[in-house]
Amino acid sequence: MHRAILVILDGLRRDLISTETTPHLAAFARQSEQFANYRTIFPSCTRVVSASLTTGCYPARHGLQGNTMALLKDGHLVRHDAGHPDFLQHKRRVTGRSLHVPTLAERVKDSGGAIVFNNVSPGAAYAHDPDGYGHVYHRAGSFGPGRIPVPEKKQLRVTLDEAGERAMTQRFIDEAVLTRSNVPALAILWLGEPDATQHAKPLGSPDHIAVLQQADRNAGRVMDAVATLPESEKVLFLVGSDHGHQTVEGVIDIEAELIAAGLKDSLDSGDVIVASNGTSALIYLHPDLSARESLISEFLASCDWAETVISRNDLPSIGQASEHGLIFALSMRSSNAPNCFGIAGTSLTAQRAGDKADVIGAGQHGGLGASEQAPFLMIAGQGFGTDAVRSDPACVVDIAPTILTHLGLPISGMDGRPLQMPLMGSSHG
Repeated sequence: MHRAILVILDGLRRDLISTETTPHLAAFARQSEQFANYRTIFPSCTRVVSASLTTGCYPARHGLQGNTMALLKDGHLVRHDAGHPDFLQHKRRVTGRSLHVPTLAERVKDSGGAIVFNNVSPGAAYAHDPDGYGHVYHRAGSFGPGRIPVPEKKQLRVTLDEAGERAMTQRFIDEAVLTRSNVPALAILWLGEPDATQHAKPLGSPDHIAVLQQADRNAGRVMDAVATLPESEKVLFLVGSDHGHQTVEGVIDIEAELIAAGLKDSLDSGDVIVASNGTSALIYLHPDLSARESLISEFLASCDWAETVISRNDLPSIGQASEHGLIFALSMRSSNAPNCFGIAGTSLTAQRAGDKADVIGAGQHGGLGASEQAPFLMIAGQGFGTDAVRSDPACVVDIAPTILTHLGLPISGMDGRPLQMPLMGSSHG
């Protein structure tokens, strides 16, 4: 019997792992193989990263372009929050598909199935299985095969706080790790911390250190449970994060800037849509207004707040495609400067739509900054060393093919590669 167990600590950048603050993760590093050059995707945001993790593909292939994105419907560009519980169902109605490629849940449905316990946004949780091949447990609603709601007594009624995270972790251990009936081939626990606190508190602050310790304890509980499983189960155990964080140093209202430059008609106009993704943004142009593209390009090139601007023809270089009028992706200006607690990495952010606002001095992510592109990954099991550090590049899209390879299932149609493959450049301590 082969199993895969994946634990994600949302938003934990790898340089914040230490024996003092995260002792369980530090201990697991000595029992596993670490990936020193593990990166996430663009935008480095949880909803789109979730889709990439579960499909093994970049957004150009799976079709979820960002945490916030636009869809072209009935000739109109409409901005959407992909974190909404019903977004992927709406996307299926508009485009014919929720995600464009199979998820892990679909690929393992006949080989033991998948169970996901998730405490981030509902859109991110449901991206793991939008078409109902396995079980997804989330506080906004839990579903079994066919997207049929599970009975009320099985719903995940937790909060995004210390008590809720602990309760979800315990259910995951009981129902997905230590269960002796209907043992899943794939079990995923996605903790909402430390990400939630990092968006509200400065990195390195006492509140932040406390939540790092809390998340580490929950990961440690899973580690202790996995350690009791018999060797005959041949467990591949992966522990990691989806992105890092940088400190918000300022907020730019890109739509207002475009309006002032005469490149967008008004805040409510559908000619140009800006989709903020934290420290990055996606810019959409209505297809009837293609002549405006070069003007927008010239404008963005003149803006000191836009550190990296990727045009339509270069979108494939960051794993994106020009679907639904996407013409530019940009990463906001960043630096390696420390915050007030000595944690390096700052960024500007793109102002979000509605009443959501970033907290100056707290954390954010989404772009190409060094720290937000530095999540962590540790893997223990067949094909991986112990107390080892691999220096070769690795990416979140490699997780799905790694899991499927362990389970003996095909990996066709993926952008990622299985990390069990022998690579040059490993060092063992």
